[in-house]
Amino acid sequence: MAASKIDGKWFREIDDAWKGYSISLEIEEVLYHEKSDFQDILVFKSTTFGNVLVLDGVYQCTERDEFSYQEMIAHLPLNSHPNPTKVLVVGGGDGGVVREVLKYPSVEQVVLCEIDQKVIDVSKKYLPDMASCLSDPRVLVHVGDGVKYMEENTQSFDVIITDAPDPIGAAKGLYTKDYYEGLKRALKPKGIISCQGETLWFDLDFIKKILTYCKGVFPVVAYASGYTPTYAGGHMGFFLCSNDSSINLKEPIRNYSNKELDDMSMKYYSPHVHRACFNVLPYFARKALTEVLDT
Repeated sequence: MAASKIDGKWFREIDDAWKGYSISLEIEEVLYHEKSDFQDILVFKSTTFGNVLVLDGVYQCTERDEFSYQEMIAHLPLNSHPNPTKVLVVGGGDGGVVREVLKYPSVEQVVLCEIDQKVIDVSKKYLPDMASCLSDPRVLVHVGDGVKYMEENTQSFDVIITDAPDPIGAAKGLYTKDYYEGLKRALKPKGIISCQGETLWFDLDFIKKILTYCKGVFPVVAYASGYTPTYAGGHMGFFLCSNDSSINLKEPIRNYSNKELDDMSMKYYSPHVHRACFNVLPYFARKALTEVLDT
């Protein structure tokens, strides 16, 4: 559970699960701080990381490094699917994941299912590079519960991306076997899911538990590793699954050139990173995950 606070000129993210460890950013100015019907929302301008969005005391994104997370959670599944046309984003009211999904010309519709309208409104004002994409005509914004939305839209999506916060409070429901079964029901044939996958440094046992759930639901399961400085340990993982046993999540379908990556305004993701993020893990992590996956 987060016990984060503003301490003088610093915001400190402190989690009871990570004893003796905190992540701090210096505050230049508090831009917004209110409680919505669902959570505490804080936005502040930091001295070196730009504007920062914090929900219930936990960093969600900063202008300086948000691209590392948004690109990985979106392009790993999208560049493993031959023709993604309809995509669902659960959570992600800041718009960063939707921005990345829209880079694929095959995508005809992106549904953003965000439970908290306030997150969308605040992001449009203070994180425009991320949230301005929500006005794109291909985007359908649905304010409501993602689980219920998927129950009402079975076999509807080529790719589903769960941009979930850490598994505390209401978000715990997004880290259960039932949730992954719901994801599978909402996928079209040859569908792919991508979900926030916590950090290898602090959550290894939890990661193994979720991967075990995934293996009980999907024929293809993989774990990818990425790096975001403002997340715990500087690391962020991703759960990837497909309902089609022939899909190879570890091999990108489109081998983008450097020019194509530049044209897509890519900063982190590339085909080289795609392959490496699955296949090159720290030894302690590879050893642990081998108990669950064929890594």
